[in-house]
Amino acid sequence: MASREEIADFIAAEFPQTRVVIEDVGDRGATVSLETGEADLRPGGTVSGPTLMAVADVALYVAVLGAIGIVPLAVTTSLTINFLRKPESHKRVIGKCALMKVGRSLVMGEVALYSEGVADPVAHVVGTYSVPPSGARQTGSR
Repeated sequence: MASREEIADFIAAEFPQTRVVIEDVGDRGATVSLETGEADLRPGGTVSGPTLMAVADVALYVAVLGAIGIVPLAVTTSLTINFLRKPESHKRVIGKCALMKVGRSLVMGEVALYSEGVADPVAHVVGTYSVPPSGARQTGSR
């Protein structure tokens, strides 16, 4: 299992383009957030689908790394998103992931996405990550 700090350091080194912040990780889950801005909005002032998908994918990746350790070659194999309601523009998007299955080769989880301060989710996401065999795992480029 990897700590929040270890995962945050890994993400900062290997994925410096992400703006998603790791809030919490552990107990087969993770919470992340993203401060949205003008570049994340589509016409009509709603947070874009690609932005929401990115938050969900990072939440799932963080939860996976928290459960199995830093395995850079773990990759998304599927990601299904259901948009439920319009996200609040200019509010942080919060992603709460819970892993449903942690296997040797596949990890499945679900992510609920929220606008900060709003109780009802804006999207529901289910995703699967493929985990490489233990002999093929790398520890990163640090």
